[in-house]
Amino acid sequence: MSIDKYRTLTAVVETKSLTRAAAELGCTQSAVSHSIDALEKELGFAVLIRSRAGVRLTEEGERLMPAVRNLLSSAEQLNQTASAIRGLESGTVRIGAFTSVAVHWLPTVLKEFQHDYPKVDFKLLNGDYHDVEQWLSDGSVDVGFVAMPSAVGCECIALMEDRLLAILPKHSRYESYPKFPLIECEHEPFISLLESSAHDARRALDAAGVKPNVRFYTKDDYAVIAMVEQGLGISIMPELLLKGRHDELQVMPLIPEAKRTIGIAIAAGDKAGPATRRFVDYVVKYVSEIK
Repeated sequence: MSIDKYRTLTAVVETKSLTRAAAELGCTQSAVSHSIDALEKELGFAVLIRSRAGVRLTEEGERLMPAVRNLLSSAEQLNQTASAIRGLESGTVRIGAFTSVAVHWLPTVLKEFQHDYPKVDFKLLNGDYHDVEQWLSDGSVDVGFVAMPSAVGCECIALMEDRLLAILPKHSRYESYPKFPLIECEHEPFISLLESSAHDARRALDAAGVKPNVRFYTKDDYAVIAMVEQGLGISIMPELLLKGRHDELQVMPLIPEAKRTIGIAIAAGDKAGPATRRFVDYVVKYVSEIK
């Protein structure tokens, strides 16, 4: 059984387009279409519905995808192990990360890793906590950065505690305060991430018994920052995310204090491929050096 057709199917599902999948795979759209047709003929049922709006999985395709992702993950682990036996570290490591890690940690870690292991490729998926946990659960990524404790049922390594801070418009009435009282979130317009993304702020507010006066919701961290800069309200953000972004903001410690714990989760646990394990080692080493 060739798994190339399953790689093609996964690319189509992830990009929601035959054209974009072809670009990602480095082939023509007709080759992608032919591969999907051949797979459907081999399986005996349709896996995709194609329309002007794009492509989506059939009910049978939805049932098939978890097994497809497990197959591709196992194939990659096999490839990495075989490469390690030959003394050649290679393969592809798929990483799920939220914004602050993707922006402030990964570029340096990837640069160092690529210098030592130039034959290892990477695929980075960027989303919120919920996205990363979903990718870990369905096998879309090999490793994912999570906020601990995490609901994912796989090996997790705690990396660093990261303070949560209040962000306010410049020259707010709290400018003379040494710390921002969380209770004030009940009175000031509050800008929140979506429910699936707002774990950090929600944990801090719930722990303090505070119900924020939420006026705006968004999924994007930097949209929250931009809205605060424009004086639309206040919010709570992790310190790592705010690195280098203080110019147009008033950033204050919270009272009571609140933190998040950043961890890295390994989808396959002790069965992860050598390149994946080695990447995790590099992450742990990098974070220990910047603490």
